[in-house]
Amino acid sequence: MPLIVMCGYPCSGKTRRAEELKEYFKQNTGRKVHVVGDGTLDVEKNTVYADSQKEKNVRAALKAEVERKVNKDDIVILDSLNYIKGYRYELFCLIKHTQTPHCLVYCLTSDEMSSTWNTERNPSEQYAQDIFDALVLRFEAPDSRNRWDSPLFTIPKDETLPFEAISDALFKRKAPPPNQSTQSQPLSSTNFLYELDKITQEVLMVIFNAQKTSVPGDLVTVPGATEKIELTRSINMAELRKLRRQFISYTKMHPTENTAQISNMFVQYLNKSLH
Repeated sequence: MPLIVMCGYPCSGKTRRAEELKEYFKQNTGRKVHVVGDGTLDVEKNTVYADSQKEKNVRAALKAEVERKVNKDDIVILDSLNYIKGYRYELFCLIKHTQTPHCLVYCLTSDEMSSTWNTERNPSEQYAQDIFDALVLRFEAPDSRNRWDSPLFTIPKDETLPFEAISDALFKRKAPPPNQSTQSQPLSSTNFLYELDKITQEVLMVIFNAQKTSVPGDLVTVPGATEKIELTRSINMAELRKLRRQFISYTKMHPTENTAQISNMFVQYLNKSLH
């Protein structure tokens, strides 16, 4: 039966929403509802998310648990960050293989609000600030134009879950056919937007990591770009994200046919904006 994939920043209300969905479906369908997530695996978040290999192992374990739970009778809710597009695509391929519908519930909050909620948690349940900041920076927001992110329900923090709409998406929609997962997709604007999002995110990660060891005046090499970032001062993440959003908005209006130019274009934009 259906899979519900939760998605959002750390401390964005995913677990609360997952519990609301669990109660709704238990009361209105009579089916068993399984919640799979970091909590069920007893994940120590500050240890796991500080180590890319440990994080990869946890994602694999969560996916394996989902695969074990998915059957013809029960509902499965995956309550985790699910912030990587490639991982959400893997889950999409899984449900195609098992011939069951799915949907994505995106708990939308600002990074400032999530950070506040994080500090209000019990100290033993908090993300360390550097881990929290890195996860927010790496977050790849879902896009309903992507097959693996659709149907998508984006839920701001103060809104009520659209229970009936989610139920209809799961029970009144056919599962995606299994033979489409390996079909080649034509080059389209969606591919360009994906590359634009991916490359600019990678550049931000390079700058974020470089600032840990650099000093003002250093030049930072960016993979895929011939030009370098000139770090004339310390740049906080809020400013970097704002500049990235501005660049993406501009580039959507003036797309380039050569995605290999995106890195250089973004580096040039940052150097101009930061001086």
